[in-house]
Parts: sequence; C-alpha cells; structure tokens
Amino acid sequence: MSKSSPVTLALLFITVLFTTACSRQGIYETAIDWERSGAGLEASQINVGELEIAYLRNREANNGDTIVLVHGFAANKDNWTRMAGELTDEFNVYAIDLPGHGDSSKPMDLGYRLEQQVGYLARILKALNIETMHMMGNSMGGAITALYAARHPEQIETAVLFNPAGILEYHNELTELVLAGDNPLIPTQPGDFERLVDFAMEEKPFIPWPILGVMEEKAIANQDINKVIFSDIREAGLNSDFRDAIKHIKDPVLIVWGKEDRVLDYRNGALFKQDIPGAQLTILEGIGHAPMIETPEESAQLFLEFSKPYRLENDKDQMAAR
Repeated sequence: MSKSSPVTLALLFITVLFTTACSRQGIYETAIDWERSGAGLEASQINVGELEIAYLRNREANNGDTIVLVHGFAANKDNWTRMAGELTDEFNVYAIDLPGHGDSSKPMDLGYRLEQQVGYLARILKALNIETMHMMGNSMGGAITALYAARHPEQIETAVLFNPAGILEYHNELTELVLAGDNPLIPTQPGDFERLVDFAMEEKPFIPWPILGVMEEKAIANQDINKVIFSDIREAGLNSDFRDAIKHIKDPVLIVWGKEDRVLDYRNGALFKQDIPGAQLTILEGIGHAPMIETPEESAQLFLEFSKPYRLENDKDQMAAR
C-alpha cells in the first residue's frame, strides 16, 4: 500500500496549487482525498435513524478481519488515515465519524455522555452489518472502546486503547488550563488550532498552510457543539462508574500511551491496566496524545503483534468448524 509522507504531501500541495484556482478548500479536499486513496480508503455515509453518519472504509474489501477505529473528542475519521494505510491490505477498516464530529450529524441536544456514545456506535455498526471486530480508540474514543468491550464482549476480538480518557486520577496541564477557563482543545479564534496541534502532539505531522487554515476554520465553526460534548464527557473520569464497568472486560486489551501526553497523563495507563483483567500496557517515549498520527507505523505494528495470537486462534477455530 502506498504511504503518504511529508515529501509527497509537499509535492501534492505544489501540484494542486498550480493546477487549481488555488482555493484553500479545493487544496484541502484534494489533499484529504489523496491521503485516503493512498491508504486504500474511500469515504461513504449511512443513515442511522435521524443521524447521517460519515465513515471511511476499504476501497477494496478483502478476506481479513474487520477493524473499527474510533476517534477522540473534537477529532474525526481522518485522524486514522495514515495508520490505516498500514492495515488495509490485510484488514477491512472502518473509521467512523461519531455523531457530533467530522462530517456526521451534529445535533446539539443528542446527548454525548460516554455511555450514550457507546449506544450510538452500536447502532452504527449494526447498520453497517459489522458483527465482530477489532476495535481501536483514541482519547474519548479509547474510553468508548473500553466501554463497548465491557458491554458487547461477544463482538470484540481485541481492543487497543490509545491514550484513553475515562480515568483522571493523575492530572496534568490540560486540567489546570480547563479549571482556569482556558480549553486548548476547543479552538475559538485564529491561531487556536495551531496551538491545539502543538499542545496535543509531540511528533507533529507535516500540514501545508492552506490545509491547516481550512482545518482551523472547521474547528472554530464546531466550537459550540464541541463545548456541549466536552461538558458531557468531562465528568466521566471523576466518578467510579467508568472504572467499575471496565473491570468486567473479558476481551484482550492493549493500552498504548504517549509519555509526553499533555492532555491525559500517561500514568493513568497503569490504572487502566490494573482495572482491566489481563490488559497489557505500552508506553511510547517521545510521543504525545495521538500515537496513531504521530507514529502510525509503530502504532499499527503494536496492534499486529498484540492481536496476532488471537487472530491465529480464531483462524484455527474457523478451520475446525468447516
């Protein structure tokens, strides 16, 4: 599978600049489509009740297992594109825009508590006819993945939690800023999106300036819904319900945490490992809040190595059943 790199992205940017009317939106859409295509993905959408849900899926289906990718707060399906490019040759990948995010419907009054989002995700996967899967989630999506595994163990083959939300016993820089009335995760004015990227990631990807500008415009336009969602999910790490729930997970779980995370302190990873029976924990040096963006190849390899024995076991079971 061809992979996107800073050099090829720069060449793409220059090509588009000279072959289009040079609108930032046009450059953005071309670059995003090119990255998806290079990763073996295509965009699609499905109606689930009154919600329109956007997602990415393999351009070409294969006989491999299914992987469902769940983004974090104020993020979207394209956060997974570069890592997905390492997996689409062997797996059928679905990256979902959760309600309130990306190109999916954004009702202000839907309700965005973690347990509610697990319910929406279950409905989405049922509509997509996905019955069993490996699931990975980042940040808020990591917490949703953990709760999904606790509630639907029969559907989960393995789960990978990248810097998951849900446990806030160890506070760090974000907590102090939010308490002071300054949330760097919700851009509200020009310059805020670049601040968000600098705050969330230690190894920042190359993003040409026109693309960065469109991403900032989208983030600022979504500030009202993001404030609603943040309010709904912020209490999850301050009560015992979440931790009580994940203690009942029966599926294999890998926790991956970037040690330089300023959003969620990596020391909370040990508490996830303690609470989830049999969970494994990997700490990544020099990586921040989004390992799948900052180090996509390594993130994919961690999943492949972790899931391999379970996938081999499932293959043997399927052969024996024939």
